[in-house]
Amino acid sequence: MQRLTVDHTTTYRYARQVAFGDHRLMFRPRDSHDLRLIDANLTISPPGDVSWYHDVFSNSVTVVRPGSRSDMLSFRSVIVIERYPHSDDIDFTIEPYAKTLPFSYPTSEIPDLGRTIERQYPDPERKIIEWTRRFFNPNGPTETQDFLINVTEGIRDTFRYESRDDPGTRTPVGTLELGSGSCRDFALFMIEAVRSVGLAARFVSGYLYDPSLDGAGDTMVGAGAWMQVYLPGAGWQEFDPTNGIVGGANLIPVAVVREPGQAVPVQGTFDGTQEDFLNMEVDVRVTAGQ
Repeated sequence: MQRLTVDHTTTYRYARQVAFGDHRLMFRPRDSHDLRLIDANLTISPPGDVSWYHDVFSNSVTVVRPGSRSDMLSFRSVIVIERYPHSDDIDFTIEPYAKTLPFSYPTSEIPDLGRTIERQYPDPERKIIEWTRRFFNPNGPTETQDFLINVTEGIRDTFRYESRDDPGTRTPVGTLELGSGSCRDFALFMIEAVRSVGLAARFVSGYLYDPSLDGAGDTMVGAGAWMQVYLPGAGWQEFDPTNGIVGGANLIPVAVVREPGQAVPVQGTFDGTQEDFLNMEVDVRVTAGQ
């Protein structure tokens, strides 16, 4: 078990006082057998009305309507969680029929897995399919677990990480052609790569704990995006291709969705012109043992 504290502040600044519409926040993780939410506190300036709902994926969403005009809008979320990741010696309990590729999901699960199996981005020249083939065993069956670990590490080892502040996510083919990207780009690329061999996959947005800040382990990069693959018998398992992480250690999932645009941490509106908006600052600190 690992106890982690996440202190996340997002601040918007404007050239004059403006009025605000609803803002939708995705800061709060869900309790599960591998993650326990111990404490959660949300501070909003200027204050306003707050409500919550679960989206179509059962993610916790906070809706905030600030109650007054201001030239600054700030959200500060502090959460404390206990994380129970896999041990370092990962061995997924995969059903025998799914231990090697390719395999088919049970007909009873296909309606629920739905579009997480379908490729959703164009690849007219089959570039992603061809890139993925390098991780198949040319001399016999390809072990499903080995394949996923090798793809995860292959992205980390062969692509160049870059921090991007511009909104949106590159297309998987665009990431492949550039040979670089952000954590969200790599997560989406791996989703499409494993979908190309028939695996169900989905996008995860959350927080990343860097143990090197406490003098333990290698330095981590990325702002908190990775992916999950559904394995019969083992369920949804986490893979972070940016850092080569398999099994969820140091990862705090907040939103699990079909595609990246459905997991924006903060989105909302204000009443004003484009020139009124000055900047946005995001400060995220994840610390252990608090």
